[in-house]
Amino acid sequence: MQQLELPLSFPDQTDKPAFQKARLIELWCAEPIFFASRELSDTYYTEGAIGNYALAYAFGWARSPYRLTGEATGKPTYIQDLTPLDCYVLPAWSVDNKVSFRFERFNALSDSYWFAMTNNRVATAREDLPLKRTGKKPNTYRPSNFPQTGRLRMIERGNYFQTLVFGEYELPEYIRLGKFMSKVRVTILNSLSLVSLPVCEYESKAFFSIADLPTDIDLLAFDLISIPPVSLLKNLRFRGAAWQVGDFVVPANLQFCGKRSNE
Repeated sequence: MQQLELPLSFPDQTDKPAFQKARLIELWCAEPIFFASRELSDTYYTEGAIGNYALAYAFGWARSPYRLTGEATGKPTYIQDLTPLDCYVLPAWSVDNKVSFRFERFNALSDSYWFAMTNNRVATAREDLPLKRTGKKPNTYRPSNFPQTGRLRMIERGNYFQTLVFGEYELPEYIRLGKFMSKVRVTILNSLSLVSLPVCEYESKAFFSIADLPTDIDLLAFDLISIPPVSLLKNLRFRGAAWQVGDFVVPANLQFCGKRSNE
């Protein structure tokens, strides 16, 4: 990260940062990490970034049930889980901007004597087929939406990522990330103070969640990483108030899910 050339003096700042300090942390991947960032045909790609919502849950700041049932199915609870927090973490970026990946093929087809491919599922017993049928045609069965074969692109073990953590919450030494709950080591590299910067034009090499940016800044240029649940921005150039955290400059008043300091 390159430090920006900032004015030698600033006007008096009356607004204090919402956080008093931040920690620069390093994430070392002890195991391959998989997120279904993109799905192309039968290949499921993990992007070379780690979302901050995933990190918030992995740190233990918020809890979510392993399986959603009933009315909760298909209704994420990020706003309910994350907005009450008085801490924040940026999405993690690769230390050297060169993420290494590995490909693996999976095959979940049955080893039974007889099976049949139906709508997004494999039937392994003929007697079960009429119970699952939802239409008049022979092959209309209720889909389960679980892929049976395909390829995975995962972040390879040994990759290093960095991010900034704002707030006083204690960080665990190890966390679990991704759909396979892969092991990741957390190392605190430095504790940094926050300095408020005036409204001006800035550039930042950190990664940001587009849903967490304050509404009173102007986005001038950026690169978009389109991943669920929230797209990320990198190489951001913006105009607005900012925080300087060591060698990093980030937009001021970052909060989960668009929560604002003046709400």
